[in-house]
Amino acid sequence: MHPVVKTVLERLGLGLATLFFVSIIIFSAIEMLPGDFGQAILGQAALPETVAAFRQELGLDKPAYIRYFDWALGAIQGDLGTSFSGRNASGADRSAEVVDKIAPRLWNTLFLASMAALIAVPLSLILGILTALYRNSFFDRSVNTATLTTISFPEFFVAYILILFFASLNQIFPSLANVDPDTNFGERIYRTALPAFTLTLVIVAHMMRMTRAAIINLLASPYIQMAKLSGASQTEIILKHALPNAWAPIATVIAFNLAYLVVGVVVVEVVFVYPGVGQLMVDAVRTRDIPVVQGCALIFAVTYILLNLIADIIGIVTNPRLLHPK
Repeated sequence: MHPVVKTVLERLGLGLATLFFVSIIIFSAIEMLPGDFGQAILGQAALPETVAAFRQELGLDKPAYIRYFDWALGAIQGDLGTSFSGRNASGADRSAEVVDKIAPRLWNTLFLASMAALIAVPLSLILGILTALYRNSFFDRSVNTATLTTISFPEFFVAYILILFFASLNQIFPSLANVDPDTNFGERIYRTALPAFTLTLVIVAHMMRMTRAAIINLLASPYIQMAKLSGASQTEIILKHALPNAWAPIATVIAFNLAYLVVGVVVVEVVFVYPGVGQLMVDAVRTRDIPVVQGCALIFAVTYILLNLIADIIGIVTNPRLLHPK
């Protein structure tokens, strides 16, 4: 078997094993959440017999390991269970499937992450190339200072600063990113501009600095010195000789940051009241809606593991020692 295929299969197996252990952690962590859904719905004055009957109806009286395997087997088949949010003390059941609740929210989250990626990836590549081209110049130091400053602040602080300057003092963008299925594409972009800018400022420093470091590291290579001796300009050396050979670490860090974009949107969605998976998960924790919390957490875990696998595979298939084994 070719070393690349073997290594990729090993990474895929490791990813599945990681997802299995992460699912156990998700289920166990939610089990340890304080409070009880049945008690929260029925109230403190409810009789213990009533609470017990309500828990039995929801299946919460079963042992934890049985409920875990039921949930895991359902998730493998694409069934994340039924939401608790439609149930009430009178016995009425207007609950919805977790998949149906998450699907529109997941589309909103992916739309926001895609907007941020379309801004952050080209911007970080351009800044990384320019700072490597003008290394140790005033421009280089200024860009590094600005990006390190934004990355040192938590997301909610960056979000509130953008709201202050672009929504309160200057009413350019709305402070709340409230969108719905009927919002047209242009209006959706306008309303999600500030959340997208927030995510961009948070992740652009990682990709920019990796691009800069990878290019600068290659500038000391013998073939770069030969290109200089042949009369090639600095711009030609970076774009034609250094950048193509720096794609492996750059692509890897981009994949890692794309994973963060999808998983790390929870705080940003809450700040801007954006109807994404992160906001749904926070609301579900507050209402003790266990199936929704588990479904959101599992989707975040699958997305993060999958994008990290893609980053690993990119690093593997661009490794010359694996592509051309002796």
